[in-house]
Amino acid sequence: MPYYRAVGEIPRKRHVQFRRPDGGLYAEELMGEEGFSSDSSLLYHVHPPTAIVKSEGVPEVVEPALVPNHPLQPRGYRTQDLPGGGDLVLGRQVLLGNQDIRLSYVAADVASELYRNSTGDEVVYLQEGSARFESTFGALEVDPGDYVVVPAGTIHRWLPERPLKALVIEARGHIRPPKRYLSQRGQFLEHAPYCERDLRAPAEPLLSSENGGETAVLVRTRAGMSRLTYLHHPFDVVGWDGCLYPYAFNIDDFEPIVKRTHAPPPVHQTFEGPGFVICSFCPRPLDFHQDAVPIPYNHHNVDSDEVMFYAAGNYEARKGSGIGVGSISLHPSGFTHGPQPGAVEAVLASGQTATTELAVMIDTFRPLFLGPAATRCEDPEYAWSWARSS
Repeated sequence: MPYYRAVGEIPRKRHVQFRRPDGGLYAEELMGEEGFSSDSSLLYHVHPPTAIVKSEGVPEVVEPALVPNHPLQPRGYRTQDLPGGGDLVLGRQVLLGNQDIRLSYVAADVASELYRNSTGDEVVYLQEGSARFESTFGALEVDPGDYVVVPAGTIHRWLPERPLKALVIEARGHIRPPKRYLSQRGQFLEHAPYCERDLRAPAEPLLSSENGGETAVLVRTRAGMSRLTYLHHPFDVVGWDGCLYPYAFNIDDFEPIVKRTHAPPPVHQTFEGPGFVICSFCPRPLDFHQDAVPIPYNHHNVDSDEVMFYAAGNYEARKGSGIGVGSISLHPSGFTHGPQPGAVEAVLASGQTATTELAVMIDTFRPLFLGPAATRCEDPEYAWSWARSS
């Protein structure tokens, strides 16, 4: 995270005695990235966060097999056709992935177990529903349009308040705001499309009433899923400070960057991770040059596979393709894509001056493989949609 926060009770200096009301010491936990050479936070627990009494494998959680996109073709998926139910952790249905990232869709209606992803950061984009997100850092209320950024190693759980539909992005590393939006010391710059005021983080500690007993936590590592049983509930933090913590950012707070003619996808960039970027396509004025063609031109990103999750609104450039709200498109490197036949002429004739589309795009810099959920919800006609007349 780009800026410092302090929440709850903390001592005046770091790594000094900090005593509980009964005279015992609070237990420090320094949670840091990149060998403690990058962002970190210091948490103060009532009980030692190291006390585990059991460790078990979780054989019922099997990592899904991914297969190459071969023969190469663009692909369209209808997440609307995937089954719902389950929780936001174990109910993830894997669509796409590679060595850097895994993309899943989930329709959750029950609370998740406590969970820690130790392979990398996660971003959960809520398309529908609302939830209470609880973690060792505190709680967040999250709603449609929220990106929830969860640092690697954070123990957390999801408590749906209304059934959730979400896109889950799991990284093999850390997800941050793009460097070009930040000053040398980490402040958002004036040209950035969002700033610190747009980010919501836990504002007070979450001292669980469940502290008294043994508590199980699912832990994902590169070896698979384990279940660690802790002697005490991990939500016993009385205070913390630092620059590493979960936060939410709503897509409606992204300020679109517009030009007189059509701007390329980097103007929509919202986050970056190792081997990928995340972009937000938000309602905005259309290009306003008198001769502008106000929808995307045919384009070929020679270094990336492009994934688009169509979250809401109207997609004029995709009319006739079968794409609708809830759809996902995969346009791989090696394929030139662009507006559907007749889309340019239709927009020019309509006199439309603004877009209503809302979408999340992920560009990866290594080819994406296809997961089992992709097979279950693929539109087999999507690849040939450009060859059909409008």
